[in-house]
Amino acid sequence: MTPRLPALLLALLLASPLAHAERADRDKPVNIEANRVTVDDRNKVHIFEGAVVLTQGTLTIKGEKLVVTQGADGFQNGVATNDKGLASFRQKRDGSDEYVYGEAERIEYDSRAEKARLFNRAMVNSGGDEVRGHYIEYDSISENYLVTNAPGSKPTATGDGRVRAVIQPKNENR
Repeated sequence: MTPRLPALLLALLLASPLAHAERADRDKPVNIEANRVTVDDRNKVHIFEGAVVLTQGTLTIKGEKLVVTQGADGFQNGVATNDKGLASFRQKRDGSDEYVYGEAERIEYDSRAEKARLFNRAMVNSGGDEVRGHYIEYDSISENYLVTNAPGSKPTATGDGRVRAVIQPKNENR
């Protein structure tokens, strides 16, 4: 086992309880504000552009562009990007007053699988704990994170694309 692998495994194990998404959010309506929207009803594609803000319950996603597609089963997928910086999301943790915050160059969300994928300069922060990497996948059903240098990648011998984690000590009164 390489010296980097135990650190990666430790970071993944510690990071997994970082966030538990507010469960009631999925039953709330989705509201989207933007400077412009293009709608393709035939293909169920909506493209929102210019200072886009999506809210659904306690979930907020911001970016310069948001492309929302809807499958025949009614589930939606969204891709948020920001050419001027980073797209971001914020969501209240279930059963807590804390929020989860994340940002990346591109954020993809799959409502069927309830998974968020963050690409390039990705960061997620919850309760002072923070993970960073080129790619972060968060599964809100299992409440697990995967942080790597690319989707499906394994640690390299040279240490390229290393991930970072900051785990804060927890006060027992929290």
